[in-house]
Amino acid sequence: MTASLSTASPEFVITHTAHAPRERVWRAFTDREEFMRWFGPAGFTMPACTLDLRPGGACHYDVRSPEGLDIWGKWVYRDIEAPAKLVYTMTFSDAEGGITRHPMSATWPIEHLSTMTFVEGDGTTEITLRSHPINSTDEELDAYKASLSGMQQGWGGTFGRLDEYLAAN
Repeated sequence: MTASLSTASPEFVITHTAHAPRERVWRAFTDREEFMRWFGPAGFTMPACTLDLRPGGACHYDVRSPEGLDIWGKWVYRDIEAPAKLVYTMTFSDAEGGITRHPMSATWPIEHLSTMTFVEGDGTTEITLRSHPINSTDEELDAYKASLSGMQQGWGGTFGRLDEYLAAN
């Protein structure tokens, strides 16, 4: 797994190889029941999720930390090219789906544009996530740039959970 932050723009890029065919990995990301069983950093659970997989549709979810902190997020899909690509805006949200600030950072960018690609290998799938803030202030961009290691850890734990899920299912 690799992660980087482009020096030309504040773009987070992380790549992970899942040991499963692309159609299987795609289903883990796009089927609500499957997504709820593995998505989130290591140690987190997902007690609630709605998933409407269509342009303009949304995935609205609650990930709960081991300490019981609920963190709501929302992906609004812009483009879907099954089983190769998901493009969505990501925001933190409240339980009703309203946009909120990051629960632990008042200067975190409110909205991010993310593109996730799935490339078939020999029994594997390379997942690449590219994400960058949109409509952000300089202060928000600075907070985003300073968060690379935390983002890498969070996505690393999430991909680890995906690997465990795929191996067991």
